[in-house]
Order: sequence, then C-alpha cells, then structure tokens
Amino acid sequence: MTSSSEPRFATSEGALLTRNEQRNMAFQLVLAMTAFGLLALGLLWQWLLPQQTGPGQILFGIAALLVAIPVLRSALYSLRHPDLHGVTDQLIALAMLCAWATGDLLTAALLPGIMIFGHVLEERSVIGSQEAIEALSQLTRSRARRVRADGEIEEIDNHRLRAGDRVEIRAGDRVPADGRVLSGNASLDTAPITGESVPQEAGIGDEVFGGAINLDGLLQIEVTRTGADATLGKVIALMQKAEHAKPPITRLLERYAGRYLILILLIAAATWFITRDGHAMLAVLVAACPCALVLSAPATAISGIAVAARHGILIRSSAFLEELADLNTVVMDKTGTLTHGELRLQRLVTENDQHQDQLLRLAASLGAASSHPVSRALAKLVPREAYLPLTESYEQQGMGLRARTEHGEAVLGRPAFFSQHGIAMSEEPEHDGPLVGLALDGHFLGWLLLADSLRHEAREALSDLRQLGLKRQLLLTGDRQSVAQRIASEVAIDDVVAQALPEDKLHRVSAEIDRGFRPMVVGDGINDSLALKAGVVGVAMGAGGSDIALASADVVLIGSDLRRLGTCVRLSRACRQTLQVNVLIGLGWTLAIMVAAALGVLGSEGALIAALLHNLSTLLVLGNAGRLLRFDEPL
Repeated sequence: MTSSSEPRFATSEGALLTRNEQRNMAFQLVLAMTAFGLLALGLLWQWLLPQQTGPGQILFGIAALLVAIPVLRSALYSLRHPDLHGVTDQLIALAMLCAWATGDLLTAALLPGIMIFGHVLEERSVIGSQEAIEALSQLTRSRARRVRADGEIEEIDNHRLRAGDRVEIRAGDRVPADGRVLSGNASLDTAPITGESVPQEAGIGDEVFGGAINLDGLLQIEVTRTGADATLGKVIALMQKAEHAKPPITRLLERYAGRYLILILLIAAATWFITRDGHAMLAVLVAACPCALVLSAPATAISGIAVAARHGILIRSSAFLEELADLNTVVMDKTGTLTHGELRLQRLVTENDQHQDQLLRLAASLGAASSHPVSRALAKLVPREAYLPLTESYEQQGMGLRARTEHGEAVLGRPAFFSQHGIAMSEEPEHDGPLVGLALDGHFLGWLLLADSLRHEAREALSDLRQLGLKRQLLLTGDRQSVAQRIASEVAIDDVVAQALPEDKLHRVSAEIDRGFRPMVVGDGINDSLALKAGVVGVAMGAGGSDIALASADVVLIGSDLRRLGTCVRLSRACRQTLQVNVLIGLGWTLAIMVAAALGVLGSEGALIAALLHNLSTLLVLGNAGRLLRFDEPL
C-alpha cells in the first residue's frame, strides 16, 4: 500500500510507519473498536427489549457514523489521486452509502469496521517486511576503530567512515564497512551477507564485507565502500524496491483502474435490477475490492529478494527474479569467473629431490621484493613472517631478480635471465602459462609453474545448470585459444570463443538472443560489462568483480560461488510458482465471491460475508508468499 497525508489504510513507501501514520492507524482502530462496542450494545438492547427498536437503531447509526469518517476521507483522497488501491477505498465507501440508503445501519457499521481491521492486518504484514529490512540495516550500524594518520585509534560511528580510511577490527568486532585487508589474519562469520555457514578466512589483500563478524585475530583494513554503496546497503535498497513490485495483471488493472470501477458498478447495478436484492448488490461491491491481487506481487518479491540476500545473491529488480526462471543458455567468462582470476602455483619441478618447503620459502622471499604479477603470486606461498632476509636485491624488468641471502646469491626469473648469469638449467617442462626458474649460489634448484586455476565448484555449478535446462553453454573469453580450450574441457563446455574483445562478446551475446535463446551472461571484468548488459540476465561475481561489471549486472553473487547460479534459477522458479498461485487467489477468489454475491448465494448478510472472505483471501496471499522464506540451499 502507498501512503499519503490523508488517513488511508496504508504504510509509507520503503520505510516503517511515520509518527503521523501511526496516529492515523491508532485512530482508525479506536473508531472501529468503539463502533463494534456500540453495535454490541445495540444488539443486546434489541435482544432484551425487542419491542423497542429505536434505541438500538440509534446506537447502530452512531457506530456507522464513527467508521464512516476514515472510509469517506480515504475515498475522497483516492478521487483526487486515483490508483488501484483507491478502487478499494471507493468501493467500500459506495457499499457503506448504499447500506445507509437502504436503512441497513448494522451493515453500514459492520462493513467498514471489518475492512478497517483487514487493512490493519495488511499493514502489519508490510510493516513486518520493513522491520526485517530495519533489522538487516542494524548490521550496517556499528562503532569503528579508525586509525588516524599519527597511528592513534579513534572510535567513531561507522557511518562517518569514508573510502580510504584505515580501520582496526578486533576479535568479536563487526566489520564496519566493505574493505580490503592490509594486515592480519582472522576467521570471519559472513553468514548474514553471503549465506556461508562456514567461517571464511581473511588475510592480506582479501576483500571483506561490512556486517561480518571477526571471530578471532586482529585485522586492519582499508575501507573501499560505505553506506548505500556497500554490500549490505545494496541488499537493503533492493528489498525496499521489491515492496513496489507489480505483476503484469496488477499493472493491467492499474492502467484501467477507472474502467475497472465502472465495470464493477455496472455489475452491481445489473445485480440490483435483476434480483432487486440490495444485499447482493452490496456484496458485489465489497467482493470486487482487489486488495489480495494488489499484495500478491510485492509480498512474493519481498520474500524472494530476502531469500536471495540470505544466500549471498543480490537481485536488482523483481523483473530479473522472473526472467531467471526462463533462461536456457549460459555464456561464461573465464578469468575471474570460471577461474580465480589470479596466478597460483600449479606444480614445482625440482632438481635432485630438493626440499620443497625450502624452495617455496626462498621463492616467496624473492617474489616479495618485486611487484610483477608472477612475483606477487609467489610471495603468497608462505606467510610474511617466514620470508628470508635479503640484501643487495636487483630486478631486471620483465626478466627476473637476484638478491643475496645468508646461503649465497639467489636468482629467480625467466630462462633467459639464467643464461645471462651463466647458470645451467634443466630442460623446461611443458606448461601453458608462466614459469620461472630458481637458483641459489649458482646451482639451479627447479622450475615453478604458475597458472590461473579453475574454481573448485565450477564443474558442479555448470552440471547443475544443465540439469535445470540450461544445456547450451558457451565459454567467451579474451584469453588464448589453448588456455580457453583447456579450461572448457575441464568443465565440459564444447562451444568456445577465445581472444574476444568486449565488442566481440557483445555481438556474440546479441546473436544468441537473435537465434531465440535466452542467455544468462556471467562475468566479472570491465570487458564483460557490455555482454552483461546485453544478456537477458547478467550475473557479476561480487567478491572480485570490477565496479563497472557490478553496475552493469542484474544479479550479483556476493561470495562469487558459482553454485549460487543454480540457486538463482531454482529460487526464481519457486517465486514464479508462488506468484501464479497468489494471482490466482487474488483474481480467482475475487471473481468467485462476486459471482456468489450476484447470484444471492451469500444470503441476506452477503456484504459482511464478502468482507470476511475478502480479508481471508488477503491472509492467504500473505501466507503463501511467506512460504518462500523456508527456501534454503546450504552449500
């Protein structure tokens, strides 16, 4: 429901009730309860003194006047600001006036009173979803230990943090904002953000999310995103947006809201002329209120977005939540999507059974002295405190480096670098990727073979998508053909396009759509942004994805676990099924009650029975949408 300055049966848009709205709701409830009290007195009077009907009718009239106040004000407001919600207000007001005109004061009081209680229940359901949003937003509110330029610690509200600030996080503290670890190691409970039940290890260079809890260790991070730009901020914004989702049937009714009202009036008039039954006419007016239909989509969308967020999935709009159900093709990027997007040691080929731990320690120590991507990858092989002390280090750009250790001069680099230094090497092993040699005191120790490794869950994720009907799978990458083919064979993808530029990716995705396929495009880099926009649904890897890719995507996997692609599809299909049932309840129930009312099946108390059945349908819609919250897929 939407809100206004008038006392309508509604909540505010995207927020908990304001103080003024709370007063209006309380005012409506007091009037309704007072009216029911007067009705009870009137009925008691008529039962005790049936020969004296006057006092009972007066009590009924006063009760009807009390509940008429909010109903008529809402109806008048809806005439000035027409929408589908206003149709309900106008129909209830008309039914009440018709009851007045026919002298049925009891119905004139009971009917608005019942509807007031029904709308309050609807508001409580919406407030419940907003309270869930409010509870989620509490994760974004905490204290932060900001490190000043002079090294001193100051404790501030985390909303005052800005990108670039350095923050210290102790064991037990909540991470105050999204950031990158500068120093320290710790286990983080990221369940509120990514849905991972197992604590995630965070070390130097790793991305961390605001709202996670530091279980142990001491971290120092550099803040990268705050407020609405942070991960939790985006979850909250998406859930608020979901409250205003509308299915096609609701959008159709809103477009023709005025005509819908005229149609209902014509049906009610026809009922009167055919049956001459005023109660049946009133029942038609009440039965036609579309509250359940109006609530069907927002209730389903809020539940779906909330469940997705719980699983570490950001869905930008309920429209994409619907689109996910009908996908039949997957277009995958390679680097950073199917693979980790960073070089890792694949194999160590040593000479004369050298001790591998010592070699790795030496290689990492030398790698830490260079900024080359290969050197940075080697530097991660051992903890920083295990590095060997180096002196007289010298780097030849693009070739390698040498440095003096306590055991002699160490050399790390390409084969040509060893030739320059007159060091005899063993035969180079076959490897499709970077490889470097390592020597100490003039003796060659071995080869280190590096490559971008496949994500451990990639095979399972793509197999899962095939079982869900997304059997057409394409690997689209800017990398070399040989590397692309190797990765594709590991995950059973037959269709491979390598060395593709951003515009090539865009054209290929557009071609898939032109051929009648509905592709899900998954990527993480700037070169994927065009393709992500072109796909029916674009999915970005949240943990390591570029800002442009994240902005271009319709869905973001916060934890970058590819198995969540299958979760997206299954959740989407569950939401679509729930929405279809809700629309069926909202539309079918309304039509059934209208037909029963027009035929006089509901009897002399048809309007009251229709009001009760109307509220029951609203509760059924909310309850059916709530079933989605039980959806759970632990990894």
